Amino acid sequence: MTPSDADVTQQPPALGNQYDDDRVLVSYLRQTMSEEELSRIEDELRSLGEIAGGELYDLYLDDLAKEPILTRWGPWGDRIDEIEVTDVWKRAEEVAATFGVVAAGYERHLGDKSRVHQFALAHLFIPSTDMYGCPLAMTDGAASTLLASGNDDLIDTAVPHLTSRDPDVFWTSGQWMTELSGGSDVGRSKTTARQDDTGAWRLYGRKWFTSAITANMALALARPEGNPDGGRGLALFYVPIRENGDLVDGIAVNRLKDKMGTRKLPTAELDLDGARAIPVGELKNGTRNIAPMLNVTRTWNAVTATSFVRRGLALARDYAQKREAFGKDIIEHPLHQETLADVQAIYEGMFHLSFRVAELLGKSDDGTLSETERGLLRMMTPIAKLTTGKQVVPAMSELLEAFGGAGYVEDTGIPTLLRDAQVLPIWEGTTNVLSLDTLRALASVGGMKPLKAEFKRCAQAIHSPTLKKPMTTALRAFRDAAVWLKESTGDEEAQQAGARRFALTVGKSLELALTCRHAQWSLDNEQDGRSAAAAVRFAATRISHVADLDHHDAYVLVHDFNCPTLFECHNGSGDGVSTAEDDLSAFMDADRRNA
Repeated sequence: MTPSDADVTQQPPALGNQYDDDRVLVSYLRQTMSEEELSRIEDELRSLGEIAGGELYDLYLDDLAKEPILTRWGPWGDRIDEIEVTDVWKRAEEVAATFGVVAAGYERHLGDKSRVHQFALAHLFIPSTDMYGCPLAMTDGAASTLLASGNDDLIDTAVPHLTSRDPDVFWTSGQWMTELSGGSDVGRSKTTARQDDTGAWRLYGRKWFTSAITANMALALARPEGNPDGGRGLALFYVPIRENGDLVDGIAVNRLKDKMGTRKLPTAELDLDGARAIPVGELKNGTRNIAPMLNVTRTWNAVTATSFVRRGLALARDYAQKREAFGKDIIEHPLHQETLADVQAIYEGMFHLSFRVAELLGKSDDGTLSETERGLLRMMTPIAKLTTGKQVVPAMSELLEAFGGAGYVEDTGIPTLLRDAQVLPIWEGTTNVLSLDTLRALASVGGMKPLKAEFKRCAQAIHSPTLKKPMTTALRAFRDAAVWLKESTGDEEAQQAGARRFALTVGKSLELALTCRHAQWSLDNEQDGRSAAAAVRFAATRISHVADLDHHDAYVLVHDFNCPTLFECHNGSGDGVSTAEDDLSAFMDADRRNA
């Protein structure tokens, strides 16, 4: 290389130990766990952090151009449907099993904090593995669902595999719900279950979107013959996918989906023609019986979104110390500092919200949830998933931009992070679906009382003058959401129309309150003001999304027609017009005087 070549060669971003370098994770664990508890797991977390920032990340970069390959036919015309996954996926399975990324949640070595341990592992592991967190999430969800079912035969058959640390014993699970007819409305599923001459159940139908077809088993929804339409008529079935590594009879892989992102994840479209299946429980209420899986996988979704923003920040911060522009490293430019600091503040809010759900899930597993916390977990699960899912995409877009043109070049690996992030607002329920579920959760727990208790828990911890202001911002946003809910009660259309704004307001206000609470602990115990700075910065963003909008406006805009009443409303009549005119006149008068 000539000296002139060296002058124009850009050093790529690099990762260090992803545990040691993540101040938010380390500080949170110090707050949440005793010294003895943390000492039991910290070496493991540090080891995985080293692999995540080293071996796995290097393999991730080497594997960028590779995708899973489906071979449908053997050399002599036999149907084989073999799928070859990428090298990073093969290695990820070994690492996931060895480090117990699923198992840690079930070994219960840390009692009700076992889920915190597990999701700390997942947080470190996921971003370096091309979405191998997806089959792990479904594996975790399947284990929880089977344990909740009380079906001892299936528990004995599958759960020891699903929760094993031995790569040769470990199984992953699929989740087969989505069909072309229904999508999120799984009650419209067309897959039929009927018994053969021996009494065994067989499935018939088309599963349009089945993630991780390379799994060993799946939990699937199907409608037993003669059952009524809708979700109550569906039943939940255990489906073996592979025996001795080969696809079982009755399952045909039509194709692997050509997706925008998560391209290393072998997502398949299946035909089921007599696939053997075993009822998990009753032959009805399948959508209700799969709820334990959704609660777990939605928590994985929130932690995954959080981990992606952390990964983008780690790369962007390292790159900013290596990239020179206008005579100095870009990390020294105040505007670049502002950009990365804004994303860091969002990350801290996402982290504390998603890991608060992990805390509550662990207490639920351990049987130590109070009644208030049980209601809080029911509400916070959809709220955390939808809030972090909406935050991760713009955050990753901002971080991609922080690399300039290099962030848009495929072989840097940066675009993959943005594309993969886009699945997170969609998978396990879109933002709208989860917003409506939030309203159902409120109804099921009797209202806002558990959330009020959580805000009170956070507010009571605050005594720093710096943190009182952002905590007040969080409380005011939550109050706005509570007022909207009360005023819209009884108007189903208004509640549905505003459900997203309500849920996002609650989610972001929770993020801010939880960040403030941790920041106070960090000030008191670590003499560290960085979390407090993040809370102040996050409070300056839009926390409250509740607005007095007329749903009729949305109807007209979406159907795109000129409505006379809309013209009249916005051309001089309607509530609040005089106040707005007074404010505008005062502004214009002041502007004329200044001129």
